[in-house]
Amino acid sequence: MSFLPATPQEVKALGWDAVDVVLVTGDAYVDHPSFAMALVGRVLEAEGLRVAILAQPRWDSPADFRQFGKPRLFYGVSAGNMDSMINKYTHNRRVRSSDDFSPGGRAGLRPDRATIIYSQRCREAYPDAPVVIGGIEASMRRFAHYDYWSDKVRHSVLLDSKADLLVYGMGERQIREIAARLKTGEKISALRDVRGTAYPLGAKEAAALPLPGSVELPSAGEVSGDRVKFSAATRLIYENSNPYNAAVLVQKSEGKAVVQNPPALPLSTAEMDAVYGLPFAKRAHPSYKEPIPALETIKDSIVIHRGCFGGCAFCSLTLHQGRFIQTRSAESVEKEAAALLKTPRHPGNISDLGAPSANMYAMGGKDMAVCRACKKLSCVHPVICPNLNTDHKPLLALMRRVRAIKGLKKAFVASGIRMDLALKCGEYISEIARFHTGGLLKVAPEHISPKVLSVMKKPAVEVFKEFADKFLAESKKAGKEQYLVLYFISAHPGSTLADMADLAVFLKERNIRPQQINDFLPAPMELATSIYFTGLDPFTLEPVYVPKKETERRLQRALLQYYKPENRSLVLQALREIKRPDLAKKLLK
Repeated sequence: MSFLPATPQEVKALGWDAVDVVLVTGDAYVDHPSFAMALVGRVLEAEGLRVAILAQPRWDSPADFRQFGKPRLFYGVSAGNMDSMINKYTHNRRVRSSDDFSPGGRAGLRPDRATIIYSQRCREAYPDAPVVIGGIEASMRRFAHYDYWSDKVRHSVLLDSKADLLVYGMGERQIREIAARLKTGEKISALRDVRGTAYPLGAKEAAALPLPGSVELPSAGEVSGDRVKFSAATRLIYENSNPYNAAVLVQKSEGKAVVQNPPALPLSTAEMDAVYGLPFAKRAHPSYKEPIPALETIKDSIVIHRGCFGGCAFCSLTLHQGRFIQTRSAESVEKEAAALLKTPRHPGNISDLGAPSANMYAMGGKDMAVCRACKKLSCVHPVICPNLNTDHKPLLALMRRVRAIKGLKKAFVASGIRMDLALKCGEYISEIARFHTGGLLKVAPEHISPKVLSVMKKPAVEVFKEFADKFLAESKKAGKEQYLVLYFISAHPGSTLADMADLAVFLKERNIRPQQINDFLPAPMELATSIYFTGLDPFTLEPVYVPKKETERRLQRALLQYYKPENRSLVLQALREIKRPDLAKKLLK
């Protein structure tokens, strides 16, 4: 498979006199559908457009941004597959030593707040070239938002970047429409009715607000100085995330404004098949002499659907990919799997047959009219919606179809299994244990406290216990010794030291020693981040405890890894603070 051109020499070799679109990304160029700019580039290529990839350019001058000449249609700018600040900094704001989306894992190949910096360089390179921003960084910073790294509320990235248009969510529909309309001669300033986009208003237009039929969020100034107003803005953003009933949202910001159109409609199965059937090379661009760690992780995986209706407070999936599951056909998945196995020197294993959640494939509302009118954040919290079809039969049929492919050794399921859904289908748990686990299965109970799990919008610990019992029983029945790898979050809003001590005892009693844990990191626009910043539940305005001090965060992490000798003094300190020295015998013996 050929690559999209990534150098002026490659453009020249194709005989092009100019390019239509230059896609700027903070990631290395990997031509794989899990890398957003490759996917967007292939979608535009399929529309007959000439697309060039500008990967990890130098940002200290506009020189690199001029190397393809002025794009006929627009620059498409993304920080990459991750928010650039999360990519670079840890939860305690220390610089990470590596970057999985760069050659050799080298850090430092993208700037802080890359969307803003790249957009500025595009403007300097060709002031009259339209700039369209997108990707997870733009998507989750589209309104005024709390920024953990500066510990303040920042303006919309659309205004700070001075871009013409912001694409939020998964962008295939939006980017095709934008390109098609610009190609016919429309001005970028006229594209104000594209779903899944946000556009800026200057001072004159902002003064004429409100827009008919729109919902106005508290202004950037209001949310910066008033935690109740910030909570109200969060609530309105989430309540207007269903593409079938969302209103146009408007937020004023220092005399200007941001207008968000309703989300893009979900892709149909035929559209999903078309996107994932594009001619991806599934490799890093040949110019790289070192491996791209992120590719090594996913190169043998297959995405079977996108979206998530879980609505977990610490996750961006609902706002970015959408709550409606968009499913590929079994034929499309089988075709990709068969082609993957024919790759030279392929080991014969599929590393992950999954998606954001492994077992939401083909699920949705029984009565879609009810779903289209719904404004709830989650279809499974606090209980599974009675209108949700939780049938695992389509997924089981897909798994069996893939298992039958000639040359396949094993198709693992490494994506997170939604345990409350899995318990609806014992046959699914049985087949996961028998055919799709290689000794270890990852699941994420996250906590055990009912109070904390309620803030997280995760199911009760009893769900985990029941799933664990059934999975281990099915593994034993299959003659396999298999274990669960568990993920927990420390210092999440709602979690006290006493809660973490209870969790540590729970783990100790079951001889569970978490190796990989997540320290809560307040990512832009997530529900838990709003709680972290305000100390309020945005829907009830009830106070929520937030562990903000670094000393407490360190103690919570130590309790979660109670078994490490280096954590002994911290565990003792935590137990003294909650006046439970009696637990030391249980945890440290």
